[in-house]
Amino acid sequence: MIKHLEHEIELEPAFYDIDPMEVVWHGHYVKFLERARGALFGRLNFGYLQMKESGYAFPIIELFIRYAQPLRLGQRVRVLARIVEWESRLRVNYEIRDAASGRRLTRAHTVQVAVDMRSGNMCYLCPKILWERIGVPPP
Repeated sequence: MIKHLEHEIELEPAFYDIDPMEVVWHGHYVKFLERARGALFGRLNFGYLQMKESGYAFPIIELFIRYAQPLRLGQRVRVLARIVEWESRLRVNYEIRDAASGRRLTRAHTVQVAVDMRSGNMCYLCPKILWERIGVPPP
């Protein structure tokens, strides 16, 4: 794996993330994934503003989450985002781990496609700007 194509953040679920069962409500995990993905793309100088300026949007077309262990109030966790595909679609894999023990709590992935913002058409290959920002030669 290319090391600069991954980034890890640490966070602690807030009180408002907790459901009546005293664990993080399943829908809030998406927010944690988004924070890690946003930090990764920010490091690559291709955050949402830079994407918009490039003329391409990258909507999520698929989301998968495997909940192994619940997250709890006061628990410090590490969220790793890793770009694993970028040719015809953008796939980001995620792991949420307990910060203290390193135990994996959740696995997830998202799939995004490039859309030309002028025409609204989906691109069958990711645009050159993405390849440049992730530092990989285009095909």
